[in-house]
Amino acid sequence: MSGKLTSVLFLVCLQLTNGANAQRYQTEDGEVVFLSTAALNEFTGESSQLNGLLDMDSGLIDFYIDLNTLDTGIGLRDRHMRDNYLETKRFPFAEFSGSLEKPGPLEFNQPIEVEARGTFTIHGKEKAMEITGTLTRLSPSEIQLETGFQVKLGDFDIEIPKLMFYELSENQAVTINAILIKADL
Repeated sequence: MSGKLTSVLFLVCLQLTNGANAQRYQTEDGEVVFLSTAALNEFTGESSQLNGLLDMDSGLIDFYIDLNTLDTGIGLRDRHMRDNYLETKRFPFAEFSGSLEKPGPLEFNQPIEVEARGTFTIHGKEKAMEITGTLTRLSPSEIQLETGFQVKLGDFDIEIPKLMFYELSENQAVTINAILIKADL
């Protein structure tokens, strides 16, 4: 099932199972950055189109990114990344879906560490992951999510260029920063 379809089904389930006072937060413009550090080259890819939903009552969490929105600053590298390695025509999304360990009360401007357990999917492959991050209440209707984790390309059958081994690292450091707004679903 595609990441986008999974996310739509997730949203429908939340609408059917939660009451009007639910603590649901969402974003459509979260930031994702990946850092590739190889022997002779280091570069980042960025997108400000992370979509996500966090239900504080149930602990459900679901975030996805259209991989075609990643920008490394060099068009040719972006095309090679999408066409030859991520194969975004077949696998356009990366997604993390799972559950968040219920945090204690969120106080204004007091980050608290949280842990999410779930499944990360990219390139048509799934892997169970545990990701730690922080949640910070910015206002009655806004929560900031910050996290970072490693993605090993081989775990998802993403090949590293054979002729240009120095251009891409096997391990990608991914960071996420998103302001989640209280949802009126």
